[in-house]
Amino acid sequence: MCLGEVVYESGAILSHLLFPTTAIVSLLYVLANGAAAEIALVGHEGIVGVSMFMGGKSTPSRAIVQSAGRGFRLKAEMLEDEFRQAGPVQHLLLRYTQALITQMSQTAVCNRHHSLDQQLCRWLLLSLDRLRGNEIVMTQALIANMLGVRRGGVAESAVKLQDAGLIRYARGRISVRDRRGLEERTCECYAVVKKEYDRLLPPQIAK
Repeated sequence: MCLGEVVYESGAILSHLLFPTTAIVSLLYVLANGAAAEIALVGHEGIVGVSMFMGGKSTPSRAIVQSAGRGFRLKAEMLEDEFRQAGPVQHLLLRYTQALITQMSQTAVCNRHHSLDQQLCRWLLLSLDRLRGNEIVMTQALIANMLGVRRGGVAESAVKLQDAGLIRYARGRISVRDRRGLEERTCECYAVVKKEYDRLLPPQIAK
């Protein structure tokens, strides 16, 4: 999956579900005027297309690849058949969906009540949790689109984090140099989301 690739558009009925392994997919809500904001991230811990097995078939969000990588595709009807068996797969998918809803809810609260610096730290930490390394390939323009803010605001926040020695940003690449420092600088939203994922999902999936 390539950076910026659209996995599905809002309102589309999915024929396949996607299980990212090394890629990260961003779920965006797109307004009528074209403005968008991220509502959740999906990485190796999750699945893209929960509306398929929850009964809705389609969703108002757009799914776009935030970090290039690999993933598995599964025909929707195959997962639906397994889901109806009401066995371990169904229970796992429902727990994941609860964790995803928590992330969406906390993102809404964070975007409304916390500073852009804190939002950027939260976003960086959530992305790191879904990557194998400490480097994120992402331009300021794309980050601004994800957070639903001005590009200039992201640039100012990135400079603050770089001056504090927490990150190094150059040519669309963000290297995290002090993860603990980011955790201390962010709001409580990151901890709330991480705790819920760790509680609901098996360690080999959540980590």
